[in-house]
Amino acid sequence: MNVRWVRLTLKQRRANFEVQKRIYESVILRFHGADGFDVYNVSIPFTRNGKRYLFGRLERREEWARSWVRLFEETGQDEWTVVENSMIYTLEDPYITEIGDELVLGGTHVQYDRGSYSTFFGYFFRGTDLHDLYYFTTGPDKMKDIRLVPLADGKIGVFSRPRSSDLRVKYGSDSMIGFTTIDSLDELTADVIAIAPYIYGIFGEGEWGGVNQAYLLDSGKIGIIGHICYLDQDECGGTQRVYLNMAFVFDPVTRESANLHLIGSRSCYPPGPAKKPYLTDCVFASGIVMRPDGKADLYSGIGDCQTGRITIDYPFAGHGSLLARA
Repeated sequence: MNVRWVRLTLKQRRANFEVQKRIYESVILRFHGADGFDVYNVSIPFTRNGKRYLFGRLERREEWARSWVRLFEETGQDEWTVVENSMIYTLEDPYITEIGDELVLGGTHVQYDRGSYSTFFGYFFRGTDLHDLYYFTTGPDKMKDIRLVPLADGKIGVFSRPRSSDLRVKYGSDSMIGFTTIDSLDELTADVIAIAPYIYGIFGEGEWGGVNQAYLLDSGKIGIIGHICYLDQDECGGTQRVYLNMAFVFDPVTRESANLHLIGSRSCYPPGPAKKPYLTDCVFASGIVMRPDGKADLYSGIGDCQTGRITIDYPFAGHGSLLARA
């Protein structure tokens, strides 16, 4: 049976998490070479040709929907420096997946019409050369958080995240997560993503969220790091968007989900600013990187203006170990 939080609201679950959480390290990442820009909602760190990189979203604090994505190289502990002369992508919220020997970069492209916001799409780039990735396909209109994962049978899993008022009326939640499979990257199209069958029972009434990074486990199941959200009120009665880091396990054969639980909240990371007052309780997960001690480093955007790292217990314990690097 799919997991659904039916007895406690997400707000209540969050309160329980705050009491029971175990955070072993908590830091803010430092970025060099991006003066005047915030760097946040980064991809997970990954290794290419013996060096460690990540893609980061750059945006000025006072601007909205005017972002770029740049490549950063690790130059110290929790320290990253922009790779000079690397490609600049007009994207938001980058994420990466390794499919065979290819690297796939995805992100949200905001479209304008005569200078005003119009819509947005997921864009995808691929290639074997980190410095020469090719744009190859586009996701459905107004859909973010599309994620890919290599599967044990050689196919590619595709997670979608439709969000609309129609879903709220029909299912109670503001968004759903869909899942389908393709045989190769050449089959990744907007139509395939749009009709991915839903995974039921992930979000409760008034909640929304999506997959941020998916990992193939040695059990054949998929470990998922994502975000789960609800609306709340601040001390002055204003609306707060509460974004939390969450994890669950999905079986691509039975389509059953299990062990949905919170793994991070704003209070887990060091204090810092937010882009807007309604984003002060917002963390947007990038994903995890395993450590030699068996724990996991969870990377996350904070308040739409910073990037943090916390060390947590392995979130998929009892369901298998990570196989893929990204």
